Amino acid sequence: MALLLSCFQVEGSELKKIRPNSRVYHRYYLLDAGLQALCWEPSKKESDKARIFLDSIREVRTGRNTETFRTSGVYEQISEDCAFSIIFGDVYESLDLVANSAEVANIWVTGLRYLLQYGKHALDMLANSQDSLRLRWLEQLFSSAARFDPEEGIPLHSAVKLIRGVNPGVSTDKVERRFKELQRKTERKERISKKEFTEVFHDFCTRPEIYFLLVQFSSNKEYLDAKDLMRFLEAEQGMAQVSEETSLKFIQTHEPSEEGRQQGHLSLDGFTSYLTSGECHLFDREHDRVCQDMSQPLSHYYINSSHNTYLIEDQFRGPSDVSGYIRALKMGCRCVEVDVWDGADEEPIVCTGRTLSPPLALRSVLEAIGRFAFVASEYPVIVCLENHCSLQQQKVLVQLLTRILGEWLYRNPPEEGATYLPSPHDLKHRILLKGKSLGPSTDGEGGEVSEEDEGAEMCQKMKAVKSSSGGIEKDAVQKGVSFTAQSSPSHLACKPFLLFRGLSDLVTLCHSVCFIDFQTSSKSQNPWEMCSFHESVALGLASESPGDYVNHNKRFLSRVYPNPMRIDSSNMNPQDLWKCGCQIVSMNFQTAGLMMDLNTAWFRQNGNCGYVLRPAIMRQEVSYFSADTKGSVPGVSPQLLHVKVISGQNLPKPKGSGAKGNVVDPYVYVEIHGIPADCTERRTRTVTQNGDNPIFDESFEFQINLPELAMVRFVVLDDDFIGDEFIGQYTIPLECLQPGYRHVPLQCLTGEDLPHAKLFVHVALTNRRGGGKPHKRGLSVRKARRGREYTALRNLGVRAVDEVFKMATPFLREATDLRGNMQNSVAVFKELCGVSAVANLMQCVLALSSSVSGPEGTSLLLFNLKDSYPILEPQGLLPDVLRRVVATYETMVDASKAVMELSDGIYDKILHIQAMAMEFHENLQTQAMKEGLKGPKISRALESFSWNITILKGQADLLQRAKAEVLENMKQVHDAALTGNLTKEGEGVRRCTSVPEK
Repeated sequence: MALLLSCFQVEGSELKKIRPNSRVYHRYYLLDAGLQALCWEPSKKESDKARIFLDSIREVRTGRNTETFRTSGVYEQISEDCAFSIIFGDVYESLDLVANSAEVANIWVTGLRYLLQYGKHALDMLANSQDSLRLRWLEQLFSSAARFDPEEGIPLHSAVKLIRGVNPGVSTDKVERRFKELQRKTERKERISKKEFTEVFHDFCTRPEIYFLLVQFSSNKEYLDAKDLMRFLEAEQGMAQVSEETSLKFIQTHEPSEEGRQQGHLSLDGFTSYLTSGECHLFDREHDRVCQDMSQPLSHYYINSSHNTYLIEDQFRGPSDVSGYIRALKMGCRCVEVDVWDGADEEPIVCTGRTLSPPLALRSVLEAIGRFAFVASEYPVIVCLENHCSLQQQKVLVQLLTRILGEWLYRNPPEEGATYLPSPHDLKHRILLKGKSLGPSTDGEGGEVSEEDEGAEMCQKMKAVKSSSGGIEKDAVQKGVSFTAQSSPSHLACKPFLLFRGLSDLVTLCHSVCFIDFQTSSKSQNPWEMCSFHESVALGLASESPGDYVNHNKRFLSRVYPNPMRIDSSNMNPQDLWKCGCQIVSMNFQTAGLMMDLNTAWFRQNGNCGYVLRPAIMRQEVSYFSADTKGSVPGVSPQLLHVKVISGQNLPKPKGSGAKGNVVDPYVYVEIHGIPADCTERRTRTVTQNGDNPIFDESFEFQINLPELAMVRFVVLDDDFIGDEFIGQYTIPLECLQPGYRHVPLQCLTGEDLPHAKLFVHVALTNRRGGGKPHKRGLSVRKARRGREYTALRNLGVRAVDEVFKMATPFLREATDLRGNMQNSVAVFKELCGVSAVANLMQCVLALSSSVSGPEGTSLLLFNLKDSYPILEPQGLLPDVLRRVVATYETMVDASKAVMELSDGIYDKILHIQAMAMEFHENLQTQAMKEGLKGPKISRALESFSWNITILKGQADLLQRAKAEVLENMKQVHDAALTGNLTKEGEGVRRCTSVPEK
């Protein structure tokens, strides 16, 4: 800190000054010798006017959060992390500045805030800092390692051990090397002095980005007391119901010094310990357990699925092993594949037909499934049985299935007239066989059926390889494999074969049927029948008929398997199929990379149980959703995701990297994966030659149109002129993000955690507070009512139905206005308080508290908390800026009251009209034909009906969520007023648990 202040006092730095007319001036800024004023040069003003006295500064504000910045023509060219403003004077003028790096901006902001806190006594305090809490703890730490007199020093290995105890990610070699560099200047070669230990400790255990954060929230700049920490936990980490007792528990857990624990103080090292602990993991731990409704039909879930589970390398020559099943099931996989063929010893074997991969004994495969099926999850396992056996060996297959898996096999036939499958909850600890079945009219012990055959497809793709392999069939026969598959079209390979009645009877809820088209499936497919789709066919359907594919998957299970050309066991992108509602997307678990990262991360969000509930818009019987949407989704409000990549820690050298030695030049990609409208990526700058603690300090914003299907992926690469190399990654569903300052544990290519390698980030999501499941709320986009966009209902061309939908138009507009007025007023209030659009109202009010002090430190604004809606009351004459703050706050409260008082009535009317429209649903096609619609016009009418129903349901839901948003907003204002000492009440006012609805 002394270095930073001397930089301010003596050296200064060049900054860009932004003027309201969008002009940009380059000026040199520095503090005067007495630390009394901020000066700049050159200037046309007289020297005594080209300065701002520190005692006139009301606030040092980070980011582009003043009117000058927002209205500037160069706004988009200015980095959020390099911008800051100095608010000063009685009329709240702003000096808006841009540094050449985020690090320089941080130094200015931190130094100025320090000086504002302590004034001219700052340097005196620094001179006495030898008695600081941290230094006293380091002295005790050093003394504890000294056997005798601490003045004689401690052994090198003891000093290294102490430092690695605080920062285990730093290597022993690095610490030893640093100590030896210091000792070259002295004659002490054997032992480490206290001064040397302290210096090296600061080098390896002080993270400047965490120090800047501590300074921002500390009332004394050296540590956080219980109130400081409470403010941080509430405002930044999104914790609810925080008390000083909560803060003290965190201090007792993370503060390393006994003195700090006794006094209730969290030092820099304690704060670092908290921020790197599991409590500050980016992943919301509530998702470590099953947290979704598991009582819906099986077809309403995504199901973690494996392809050719027995293969552990490529699809052609690679080895087979039961470990493939064990690993997949331990990872939460709930759908495995078993390809069975006739074996040489009258017992079926498991293998891929006509390839060089060795077979497995079916018995050992089933035993592995039986042993590990329910280790990771209690929910049902689907065994996809690819049957290539003769009738005789099918009988053996049935015997093995019933003997080994009998107690878990689900044998109940589907209920007559059932319209949906049972739920995962109903099928706990059950194994379902997926395969072909005989009709009830088939006589005898078996009958001929046809089924799509992935093995036959693989055979066709192997023809080019066959001639160079010396004869695949000959080699395979020598391994004990015989073949019954016949050639068939590669896009939908089907084979006729005799099916044993006993095996057919074991297939109950997952009958395999060939897909013809969506119209045929809609008319004749039963809920317990499922289609398997070749990857290319599935992607074609997703492109040509995205809405039909989504509707098909509302009732029926769909399984998608990889293109047989993926001989290297590469993976398709599962999200290309999930966005169509396909439940079972079969992945090659043995192949690491982006696609398996997405799959593994996706299924973590529900306790890694193998089942994830699909978005509501993909489950509702009548709803409109197109998988190829390029914009917003009807009935779903987008969210604004803010991600700031602050720093990295202990980034390893990429495996296999060559010429650069141990040097790492890291940079970070932040990727969004989801529907096409959401897919994007942004990257940070490269930090050269620093893998220990590279500082990135770069912010990105993303609009997420379908949050329930979005994932965020952090990828760290080494910038190399030969070719960028992979360091680590972490992928997480948007639903699992915790807001605030978080550490991201990096994983290697195969998914294991890299020891001590992390990213430090800040995450914010508009209108969302941390913990638990989020409300899907709208963006607080500032837009005038007359310029507001209203979602339009579509005309069907069926008069009676159109008349019903027209009744809803005024109520939909009123609902949109209620939400829009409330959210816009919140956005304007945030702007006047000087916070960003992604800040919450607690952060907003706390920011306000730092800039409203009047004469003798009294506050010019205070909240009256006696009412359900806190009242912001002036405490005397106000400058124009604060009068605007009060007026805007009152507008926000009025708009919030309108939501609470009017929304229920509008909600009921919208749902009533929706119910009236649904009465036409069953006979809509007949009604359309009576009014002369034919062919494509009927299809468009049906689609428009689904669109309108989706809009009605979606707008009604958004209105209800707006009520929840108002309650949360008022609670945050109430609690922030108490935390920021902005309340006029004395004792008796408590923190808010809930706000009355009216």
